[in-house]
Formats: sequence, C-alpha cells, structure tokens
Amino acid sequence: MRVLVAGGAGYIGSHMVRALLAAGHQPVVFDNLTTGHRESLPPGVALVEGDLLAPAALHGCFAAHRPEAVMHFSARSLVGESVAEPALYYENNVVGTLNLLLAMRAAAVKLFVFSSTAALFGEPEAVPIPDDAPPRPINPYGNSKWMVERILRDWDRAYGVRHVTLRYFNAAGATPDGVIGEDHRPESHLIPLVLKTALGQRPAIAVFGTDYPTPDGTCIRDYIHVDDLCSAHLLALDYLAAGGESRAYNLGNGQGFSVRAVIEAARRVTGATIPVEDVGRRPGDPAVLVADSTRIRADLGWSPAWPALETIVAHAWQWHRSHPEGYGVGGGG
Repeated sequence: MRVLVAGGAGYIGSHMVRALLAAGHQPVVFDNLTTGHRESLPPGVALVEGDLLAPAALHGCFAAHRPEAVMHFSARSLVGESVAEPALYYENNVVGTLNLLLAMRAAAVKLFVFSSTAALFGEPEAVPIPDDAPPRPINPYGNSKWMVERILRDWDRAYGVRHVTLRYFNAAGATPDGVIGEDHRPESHLIPLVLKTALGQRPAIAVFGTDYPTPDGTCIRDYIHVDDLCSAHLLALDYLAAGGESRAYNLGNGQGFSVRAVIEAARRVTGATIPVEDVGRRPGDPAVLVADSTRIRADLGWSPAWPALETIVAHAWQWHRSHPEGYGVGGGG
C-alpha cells in the first residue's frame, strides 16, 4: 500500500517508515522538519516538506502521491509545554489533525492509524490501565489527543473513515542496527538523558522524586521499544485493509520500570558511573503508569519482540554512542 506517514521524519515516524518498507509498503513522508530529521529517512523515500496547518500543502501531497492509508505521528507531546502553551497543542494536535482528515476526505482515503497516548487517562484508577478505562485527561496534551479520538468516532460514522487508535506511553530504544534513533532538541525523555549522562554530555541525571509509594521510591513507567510500536502499527494497517472496524488499543510492555531501574540498566549496558541528582517531585507525576495491552495482543496478535529493559537501553546506547551529536548540528532538516 501507499501510506502517507505524517511526521515520518520524527523519532517514531522514521522507524515506522523503515518498518513499512520492510513489509513491502510504499511510505510517503509529510513533515515540516521542525523536530524531524531528513537524515533519518532511507534514500529514495519521498519527503514532502509541509505543515498540517497549511492545508494547501496537504492537498497537494495527496494529489501527487495518492496514498491509500495514513499514519499520523505529527503531534506535539510534551506535557509541561502543553500546560504552559496550550494554544500550541490545540492548534497543532487538534486543528492540524482536522486538516489532515479533511484532506483525506477530499482524496477519498478511508484508512487511518492514529498515534495517541495513555496520558489521556490522567490519574489512573487501576494499574495496569485497561483499554476501557474512562478517559480523564489532566493536561492540554492529553485533552488534545482525546479530542481527536472523539473526532475520529464522528468521522467513522459520517464518512466511513475507519481508524485504529494506539494509546501508548514511553517509546524508547532504537533500531537494533543503530542506524536511526532518538534525537530530540531539547531532549526530555529519561533513557536518552541517562545515556547522554553516560557519554559525559550532562553532569548528572535528575531524579524527580524519591518518596513515591513504589519499591524504590521513584516513578514507574511503561517503556516500549520503538520497533515494537511500529509492528503494532503494521498490524493495525493490515487489520484495517482487511475490512476491520475502528478500534482503540492500549499499547505497552505490560510491565513497569522505575527511574532507578532505568539508571541501573544503563550503568550495566554502558559501564559508566552515571551520577544522579535527587530533586523534588514534579507536579502531576503519578507514581505508576503502565498500559494493559491485553486486547491488542488478543485481537491483532501483537507481542513485543524487545520487552527487556536492558535490550531497549542497549539499542538506544548503540545509537547514542555512534551518533553523539545526533543527526548533526542544526536540528530538523
């Protein structure tokens, strides 16, 4: 299939492009390169530079490349930033996605795989979080994703656009061959920050809170290998192409890893000391966030190929060690 990958030059999107190619599909990347990197894309993959907030560029992309399905990774995703600048999140994540859906409608494209987040559950009542937990987002980022999920339901009923929504937490790791990996600027994710500390690029790794009701006092999160996320997206695409109805799935390892566990795994993998600085809690950080992915395992036959924390960290380390400056100075492009 010809698949438009919105945000395909970003971290998860670029891994998705390679997964699509390996599965025999023809990806087309639509990206404004604000946070994405042209260097992350394989040679020969079509890249359309454009923004979701510029409908003319979207419609031109659909007309030129005639995709049969769309995967959407072009979201802002920093919780703290969403609280400080909610307008950015409602504009990019909601208005931008609406523009994408309007372009799909005009081009009669009816298959959509949406990258959502378990952050829309807010403070969970049960952990691991089941698929049918009530959405109760507590920040603009989660709100923006929940808004899009409700739009997708209406789009299905009114226009027959079928979708699979995948709600996940912490994508991590890199391709096992170390060719592409995680390069955010600035970086906010724990595993790359720990590995940058191991490389001597940071003096210490900050641990935000050591008094949570967890075995070691630090927050527990669900880290899922980025290639395992991509395999779930491929299964979702196959499911929709075979006529499957719209679905929303939680996607995670099903096990949580504490901040200290991540640091210890990085010490084992890198052999570095990795200094730690214990600081106070951040507002709004729940003690434990783990996704229950039982339903997608049962419905689509998905299972993670790289569930071990040490493997996830080792693949990320291979990338960071061979690309200490990321894709090169200058950020996107």
